[in-house]
Amino acid sequence: MCRKVTDHPASRFATATGRLAPVSKGKNTAGSGGRIRKSLEGRGPTPRAEDRVYHKAYRAKQDAERGARTGAAPRPSKAAPTGAGAEWVVGRNPVLEALRAGLPVRSLYALEGAERDARLREIFAFAAEHSMPMLAVTRAELDKLTGGAVHQGVALRLPSFEYADADELLSSALVADTPQDALLVALDGITDPHNLGAIIRSAAAFGAHGVVIPSRRSATMTAAAWKASAGAAARLPVAKTGNLNQFVDRAQRLGYVVIGLAGDAPVEVFDAPGITGPTVLVVGAEGEGLSRLMRDRCDALASITIGGSVESLNASVAAAIALHEVARARRA
Repeated sequence: MCRKVTDHPASRFATATGRLAPVSKGKNTAGSGGRIRKSLEGRGPTPRAEDRVYHKAYRAKQDAERGARTGAAPRPSKAAPTGAGAEWVVGRNPVLEALRAGLPVRSLYALEGAERDARLREIFAFAAEHSMPMLAVTRAELDKLTGGAVHQGVALRLPSFEYADADELLSSALVADTPQDALLVALDGITDPHNLGAIIRSAAAFGAHGVVIPSRRSATMTAAAWKASAGAAARLPVAKTGNLNQFVDRAQRLGYVVIGLAGDAPVEVFDAPGITGPTVLVVGAEGEGLSRLMRDRCDALASITIGGSVESLNASVAAAIALHEVARARRA
């Protein structure tokens, strides 16, 4: 004969089915009575992490989508290595090419006990021949200096670039001791440092007195720009201005004619009005061209005639052709 459930010392915890519920420790707590389940009714499933605006996964997804639209690299996470800064050249081939190109060098860093190959031996020979300061460092030190970049045991640091004052450049170009009138090149949103360096090289080759870039949303004088300029950046003033539109306004008040490059302009550069006098030639961004505000400020827009099979030219190529046309018009 079975015992009654009530005879069990834990009978007070028996459920309606006659089974014993587990004995809880401590004080008895009341259940929710279904309140939590009822409060969630109609709200649907829990959103994914990347769909919650406060979640880091959401920000990572936004960065990835932005990069896919613009071609920009995603922002590094806090834990990821930041890489070498703009003043650094790292890796055996890049360092050797920088030395051959005549880039200014502040100091050369080499890993203690690094295995020497033909490239590293040439780097050391170049440094000794040119009395270049060279420091031997540990791997931990070199990793820290270059921000975790792949340095292959060698890196060089360039001196900080000294930008000219944009307003002083406006004035000095007007009184420059040259056989031609002032010519400045303003870059409206050039973001590729190779294009920046190439334009500086062309500006120096065709008699310009300086190049002006905006302080934001623009390429700056990095190692890549230095190299692309083939040394011209050491001879031609490069100025920064806080607002390129306001810089153009000041140039016009001083008597400059502002000519913007635009593929849809009906007038070619050679025939642009005022091109033989003091001129600011404005080159627009890669792909997008001149900004709307800059187009409105230009005294004239000028184009370069190209074949029908090609829609546009690279920004630095267009700038080189335009500068050649300006020089040709001034010789005519």
